[in-house]
Amino acid sequence: MSHTQPPKRPEGLAAYIAVTAAYWAFMLSDGALRMLVLLHFHGQGFSPVQLAYLFLLYELAGIITNLTAGWLAARLGLAFTLYAGLGLQVLALLALAQLSPDWGLWASVGYVMAVQGAAGVAKDLAKTSAKSAVKALAPTAQGGLFRWVAVLTGSKNAVKGLGFFLGAALLAGVGFRPAVLGMAAVLAVILLAIALFMPSGLPQGKSSAKFREVFSREPNLNWLAVARLFLFGARDVWFVVGIPVYFYAVLSDGTQQGNARAFFVIGGFMAVWTILYGAVQAAAPRLLGAAKAPRATLVARARSLVGALVAVPALLCVAVWWAGAPTPWLTVVLVVGLLAFGAIFALNSALHSYLVLAFAQAERVSMDVGFYYMANAAGRLLGTLMSGLCYQLGGVAACLGMAALFLLASWGAAARLQARAAQAV
Repeated sequence: MSHTQPPKRPEGLAAYIAVTAAYWAFMLSDGALRMLVLLHFHGQGFSPVQLAYLFLLYELAGIITNLTAGWLAARLGLAFTLYAGLGLQVLALLALAQLSPDWGLWASVGYVMAVQGAAGVAKDLAKTSAKSAVKALAPTAQGGLFRWVAVLTGSKNAVKGLGFFLGAALLAGVGFRPAVLGMAAVLAVILLAIALFMPSGLPQGKSSAKFREVFSREPNLNWLAVARLFLFGARDVWFVVGIPVYFYAVLSDGTQQGNARAFFVIGGFMAVWTILYGAVQAAAPRLLGAAKAPRATLVARARSLVGALVAVPALLCVAVWWAGAPTPWLTVVLVVGLLAFGAIFALNSALHSYLVLAFAQAERVSMDVGFYYMANAAGRLLGTLMSGLCYQLGGVAACLGMAALFLLASWGAAARLQARAAQAV
């Protein structure tokens, strides 16, 4: 009589789960912090451009950190970058709690920019650990890599969406400083627990890893990085400042009660958008039939999806121009249109996250991931800067129009990727 052996659990899977759980906790705090900073300082009278300034170092830090984090992970191990990311986020939250209302405007802006820069470093250190662990530890049979990447990325964004709502709710409920200190305390406990009880299995570092190796020489990765840069620039050009400030103008009457109501609605919308975005990401392998689709087909779908995405902000821009001023029907159109944008964007993002790992070499995965997400951070930086500038100059219509132009650039890069991928597969 023969007995079927249960499938063997991949070595290091427990470590991967621990890394993912810690990453979820981090992203919850990251989303909450973004909403706390945005809404708190908008309530203090900051202009759209000044609000954008608050996040510039956060995004700029991501460009530098993604390169160095990949090298550090290759040299010192994935556990090191995870602990460093969580620890730095705790310190950033504690530093932000020291902000005084007695400081002048530009002193406050400079201080928050610096703290946000530290938070940006923290986020990308933690992200490098989580994304690289997928390639190193997750099962890969029958489209397994795409499924695991999609689950990690989708769940991360859903958790970050909850963070948006949490941040808005904490601001309305307990205020800025208690909210920041509370998040720092919770994250410190999680860091201590993960450091004490981390299972074995995470790849160790290699002292032979050289910093010059972080730059990719693979054409597919380079074109994918360009496509990613403009894809995320197209999202953040309306997401960071434009839409939250537009909704605030529509919903708040300037009173404390009106501000609290606006905070809840804005945080709720941003949370719902991000959670649905994460859910679509997680379901992307099934929606795209990835288990049976060859790599060249998936690359072609990435191109067609970004082409379809161009139309959404372009049509919304026309709707805003046609309305001339905020109206109830325009707000409904924007909400529905941006939810549609999120669904198509999520499929694109999931495909990109899979393809970077599919194209990456196993022996240098953390460096390839770091290089790719450096481009991701550059796109967010570009989108953040243009979000404040476009809203200042032309309102939400200018933000949406710029998003359409960025997506055209992303489509052009994806077209080159398709041609090269077809030859390689």
